[in-house]
Amino acid sequence: MEFTTNDVINAINGLLFHEYVVYALLATGLIFTLWSGFGQYRALTHGVSVIRGKFDKKDDPGAISHFQALSAALSATVGLGNIAGVALAVAIGGPGAVFWMWVIGLLGMALKMTEVTQSMLTRDTSDPKNPHGGPMYVVDNLFKKAGGRLGATIGGIFCFTLVLSAITGGNMFQAWNVAAVTTQYFDIPGVSDIEKTANFNPETFSIGILLAVIVGCVIIGGIKRIGSVAGKLVPFMCVMYLAAGLFVLLLNIGQIPELLMLIVKYGLGFGDAPASGAFLGGSIGYAAMWGIKRALFSSEAGQGSAPIAHAAAKCDEPAREGVVAGLEPFIDTLVVCTVTALIILASGAWNRGPEATFIDQTVVTLSLEDDEWKLTTPALPAKNEEAKRINGVEETQSGWSLNDSVFMMLRAGEDANTGDNLHRISGTVVKDGDGYGVNWNAFDAEHDDTGNTIPVTIEGNGVWASYPGASLTAHAFDRTVPGLGKWLVVIAAWLFAISTMISWSYYGEQGVIYVFGKEGMVSVFAVTLYRITYTVLVAVSTIGFITTDAELDMWTTLGLGAMLVVNIPIMWIYGPKAMRAYHTYIGKLKRGEFDSKGE
Repeated sequence: MEFTTNDVINAINGLLFHEYVVYALLATGLIFTLWSGFGQYRALTHGVSVIRGKFDKKDDPGAISHFQALSAALSATVGLGNIAGVALAVAIGGPGAVFWMWVIGLLGMALKMTEVTQSMLTRDTSDPKNPHGGPMYVVDNLFKKAGGRLGATIGGIFCFTLVLSAITGGNMFQAWNVAAVTTQYFDIPGVSDIEKTANFNPETFSIGILLAVIVGCVIIGGIKRIGSVAGKLVPFMCVMYLAAGLFVLLLNIGQIPELLMLIVKYGLGFGDAPASGAFLGGSIGYAAMWGIKRALFSSEAGQGSAPIAHAAAKCDEPAREGVVAGLEPFIDTLVVCTVTALIILASGAWNRGPEATFIDQTVVTLSLEDDEWKLTTPALPAKNEEAKRINGVEETQSGWSLNDSVFMMLRAGEDANTGDNLHRISGTVVKDGDGYGVNWNAFDAEHDDTGNTIPVTIEGNGVWASYPGASLTAHAFDRTVPGLGKWLVVIAAWLFAISTMISWSYYGEQGVIYVFGKEGMVSVFAVTLYRITYTVLVAVSTIGFITTDAELDMWTTLGLGAMLVVNIPIMWIYGPKAMRAYHTYIGKLKRGEFDSKGE
């Protein structure tokens, strides 16, 4: 049996994101919630006062303000995870995934408070105007008294996972989604008419090159420029996106109560979400896993990334910055992600019907060749009237474009995740005379316990346009207000992605600095090489080797899982010190020992 790169990475992900890792994370969040006395309340009250500057002091060590630190961290979290990641969770996990996003959002507030507080306790302020911090400094400090290089070694391992997550979730995920949603709506002059190959998409790659140039120009400036850009960009893009999202929800206000009931029903396991339209169905375990993964990816709670941004804040009370950090999962997951999820559910984008249908079922055939099922179809029929209305297509046009991704439904062996035997077979739209046809991907044959091939049948004659990631969110907006998704989500995707990529570039760079030092030729060379590699990978991720939601999730899970496995034990070991610092700080706050000018 041959193993592909995807097989190897999926096997690694199965270990990194094993259910026991998820249980450990949930337990950690719950324990710190109780240990802090439901510190989420302090984040929503005192944290707001801190970012307003009431406790700022000019002579505190640090490079950026509390608000800029929060903005820099939010610029990494409020990104395409909120647009594309949520869409991925709802499309695959169903309404129940949203419930588990909420759970992680609440517990994530406690996780963020703890990991940022412990990072502030151990940050390197030898250069007060350019401090460094993060889990690598926490674990180094923890083992320093014992001597030896154990702390530095573990810190180096964390830095490896940090760089890995930076180039996958913080880079590739963002660039791929921007390219996908942009080319869904806009033709690239001189490029759109070039037919893509199996591993090269000229349209998306041209978008990747432009993104790489923009990101490269910003990251050269370091944390001060990143903090300045984020402080202006994040509030603007959040308000713009939320305003449009709330407008769409108001138009669908009658559906919201029922949707909230479905979210709780399927989230708590009162039945499995049934297959419907484009949705394949999902069990509570499947919904929970997708909700947790996407919420973790979006909020970064427990990953150890946000402490790196907060370590640069001007502050001499570690727990104060921890309280500020507790606001991030609330804003990111409980507000922005929830709005996105409700739009996708209320619009019907998640379980939409097919865009076109083959009238004659006999013209759609399946054949078994070399242990693979091959699908053959004639020329694509034009999209139906509803699809044309949503996509703004003229009546005389077919509605299809070269290189569009599409899928049909098959009945095959049971999918253990969904509990149903419904599957998708995907393909790419190609030229077929004066019209369009589809090059269908092969569907691997499955066998029963006796080795016999499980029969496969076509489920109806419907053809769905594929809306991966951010494209599904854009489609959801369009279903309510045709044309809104085209402009809003494309603009938001560019802003969200750029802000996330520049912040994650900084995170990865701090890992490189920890390993190779802050000064010297070796450090300069390593940082320069990292910046160049990071920028190049922005473009590389859009070449075309990632083609589906599953492949995209595979790469982001790799980085996310690696960071969690390393960071959770660090939080457990150093957590008691962080909690002591937190309760000491809250005690001073209650006694009125702080005023609007600081200590």
